Amino acid sequence: MDSKIQLTKEDLRKNKPTRDEYLTKPKIPLIVVLDNVTNSYNIGAFIRLADAFAIEKVIVCGALTISDKKMKKASRNEAKWVCVEYSDSTTASLQTLLDEGHAIYSVELCHESVDYTTVSYPSKCVLVLGNERKGVSEAALKLSHQQIHIPMFGMGNSLNVSTAGAIVLAECANQIRKLP
Repeated sequence: MDSKIQLTKEDLRKNKPTRDEYLTKPKIPLIVVLDNVTNSYNIGAFIRLADAFAIEKVIVCGALTISDKKMKKASRNEAKWVCVEYSDSTTASLQTLLDEGHAIYSVELCHESVDYTTVSYPSKCVLVLGNERKGVSEAALKLSHQQIHIPMFGMGNSLNVSTAGAIVLAECANQIRKLP
């Protein structure tokens, strides 16, 4: 019997599809829209999250000044497994998604925002996460069906955007996977 507790890379791969199978495997109908997120490491982290949860795509919106080298390092080259789109306009991207019947949830503490765990996420869902300093733009908030927030019990008022994204994405993806 193997005395190691931790799984090896070979152990982890046993139940995974092949690379060709994965590329054609359907993803869950969940899209992450990054509203003027400018930090390469945060964008790379979202690409890793998109791969981890096998979501449909990530749309990176706004003026892109990101370092490709930093993003690849942060995403650990998982961008080849994830559909990543780039858009100059968050509002234009959100309007297209609305027209396609997606429900849009912006992760932002607002007057009308609700705890992200109290929401029943539908299958065609979009999560909008905002700029590291400014949050989700007012224009994007106006296009959202609901603003959601992560309750903060300490002295801080916010989390890093990729940390907040991981928390909300896990809840949303798990709910969608359980839908009939």
